Amino acid sequence: MLIKGYDDGPLVAGESLLARPGFWSNYLMMCGDGSSATRPVPEWFGDDGADTDALSEVLFDPERWPVFRVPAEDGPGAVVIYRNLVGDYGIDYLLTHPGRSHAQQIANWEGDLSGTGLTWHELVRLADSPSPAAEGVEDTAARLLLVLPLLADSEVPESASARLSAALTSAGAPQDTVFSTAEHLLTRLTRRSHHDPTWGSPLSGS
Repeated sequence: MLIKGYDDGPLVAGESLLARPGFWSNYLMMCGDGSSATRPVPEWFGDDGADTDALSEVLFDPERWPVFRVPAEDGPGAVVIYRNLVGDYGIDYLLTHPGRSHAQQIANWEGDLSGTGLTWHELVRLADSPSPAAEGVEDTAARLLLVLPLLADSEVPESASARLSAALTSAGAPQDTVFSTAEHLLTRLTRRSHHDPTWGSPLSGS
């Protein structure tokens, strides 16, 4: 796979991995990790430890870097790339813009977000506008969960918990704990430090 603007490694389409047991716990536990005494576990996402460990070997394979495309029908889309450099593992986030041939890297995750994130409303708009004409993830719940680590709002609307809970349920999270899981993720993401008080979304003016 080739992505113009990103030439760092052996990229492979990763969308088929979304349905594998252990994917969402691998991907989302990082968002809830931190200094809190309550740390996410695979069961929060409907997985078990064995499935999570087994899929991590696939996700972090240095010979194959999974790519998850989130194309949008109207406006910028996103690309999530597992950067599996030995000794420099991380997840890179790119934006694709209509009319531009090259993707723009805006952030990466290595224990926390570094770079420029998006507002909650921008994440929802991106999730809700799949492009059927482009290859990538079309399911709106999966799209929202894939871009969730980019959340850079210090405040989100009251409806955010319900929307995120619905997405997590769709991905297999247990209904009896899904609301607390959503609240934990949103609290962690909105309370992390922000780099610049004059921060502006990379989508502003796009």
